[in-house]
Amino acid sequence: MTTFLLVHGAYQGGWIWKPVATRLRAAGHLAFAPSLDGCGERSGQMRAGITTETQAEELAAFLRSEDLRDVVLAGTSAGGMVAAKVAELAHDRIARLVLVDALALMHGEKIRDIVTRPAPIVTDIATGPKREDMPARLTGNGVPPDLAQWAAARFGLHPIGAFERPVVLERFWDQDWDATVIFCRHAENPGVAHQRRAADKLGARWHEMDTGHYPMLSMPDALVRLIGG
Repeated sequence: MTTFLLVHGAYQGGWIWKPVATRLRAAGHLAFAPSLDGCGERSGQMRAGITTETQAEELAAFLRSEDLRDVVLAGTSAGGMVAAKVAELAHDRIARLVLVDALALMHGEKIRDIVTRPAPIVTDIATGPKREDMPARLTGNGVPPDLAQWAAARFGLHPIGAFERPVVLERFWDQDWDATVIFCRHAENPGVAHQRRAADKLGARWHEMDTGHYPMLSMPDALVRLIGG
């Protein structure tokens, strides 16, 4: 039995990992897919001061409180930043790190340094896409129409601090990791150059998937095989 901690990306919640988590649990593994602070069903907690670091600190505390060890930590999209910080904070509890079409920023970088596409909704505390735009975006990334409608209804805003504040990863990139980087060929962002940089820096295994930015929805069986090692 393996323990998995699955970290979602911006505008999402733990729900986006449901097809993968269900398969992992059916195979006898433990799979946790929490919604980050201010995200998913926790959107009512949205407030100023939520950052990549505060979200990661919460997940690291979860690993400690549940006494979880030898964890496979997977992060997708902006969740890659959170996963990296969780790994830095709880290095002794992480067995493998998997970056799934993920943003893997260097210390001091911001998301805006890598992804320049602005979100249409911006407030003092949050940012995100228009929900009505999401079905087409999802199907354009290979998600089946019915599943795209299900997912689109769950997309929301993301704490703006994660976009505007530089990521703090003072030790992560100098530590040794058993890592995998999964690149989705049809995703617009974060792009192959960014993910190759991460793979080279980590000495990670490299895999490519012939799909868009949401492989946990478009190709869950293939993604389970890659995450499972």
